[in-house]
Amino acid sequence: MLNDNVKNQLKLHLIVFIWGFTAILGALISIGALPLVFIRMSIALAFVGIYLMFRKKYKRFSKKEIALFFGAGFVIAIHWVTFFHAIKISNISVTLACLSTGAFFTSLLEPYFFKRPVIKYEVFLGGLVIAGLALIFSFETQYFYGILTALTSALLSASFSIINAKLIHKYPNDSTIISFYEILGGILFLLIIMLITGGFSLDKYSLSGSDWLWLFVLGSVCTAYPFIASLDIMKYLSPYTVMLTINLEPIYGILLAVMIFGEKEKMTPQFYLGGVIILLTVLANGYFKNRAKRRLMFDGK
Repeated sequence: MLNDNVKNQLKLHLIVFIWGFTAILGALISIGALPLVFIRMSIALAFVGIYLMFRKKYKRFSKKEIALFFGAGFVIAIHWVTFFHAIKISNISVTLACLSTGAFFTSLLEPYFFKRPVIKYEVFLGGLVIAGLALIFSFETQYFYGILTALTSALLSASFSIINAKLIHKYPNDSTIISFYEILGGILFLLIIMLITGGFSLDKYSLSGSDWLWLFVLGSVCTAYPFIASLDIMKYLSPYTVMLTINLEPIYGILLAVMIFGEKEKMTPQFYLGGVIILLTVLANGYFKNRAKRRLMFDGK
């Protein structure tokens, strides 16, 4: 029999693998990024809402608080739109490699949001990330706009993580309810955009049976389930363990992309070198942060 720690470790790897598969679904679904994300968030909202009803969780928030949750939802909605658009105009490997820079963007934004000084090693690691990106840019010029879009997505992802961290810190027992409002806010934002641009009618898109199947999998298995399950895992595994495992998402995604799409996803050696530099930098950043936290705990004793 597996102990609880091993079970939660395996569950976390399954969740990260599912997140890596999200990029595959983005390539398989034929419609554009905007309606894709709108449908994804709608399906996820339904599943999270059912979960909240089943668990009988509800809390009344002020209009100001709900507006704040909606704002976070706008950010995650744009992140997902730029993420899937990057896949559409480049490929999965480029998008996931650039998305790995999210930790770097977080290190740049955290000092501003949390009013802390800039850490020297983060500046050094940031330079290594730029070096990795320079390699990718210089040898994959045909994906220039895809790279820029993916980097924008990474910046938005980092922004959402920081916003969510502050919200969860303020409302530690209401994370699922807050996420429900965030998803709802994202849907309303995308609905407004689609109405303005005339893209709300899905008749304009040729949706096959497989499109609807993949959209359902994307909204339920790849969005609602990992979100709810990851909250439960955080109760048993350390943030450092979770962070290190999540950094495997680009590796899972890129390996799956090469296996499924073959030549389309095979890149130059310089691309993989740049990706490895970025990934190792992210892992090093996690290592230094964990060591600093342990030292602080030891000094506190």
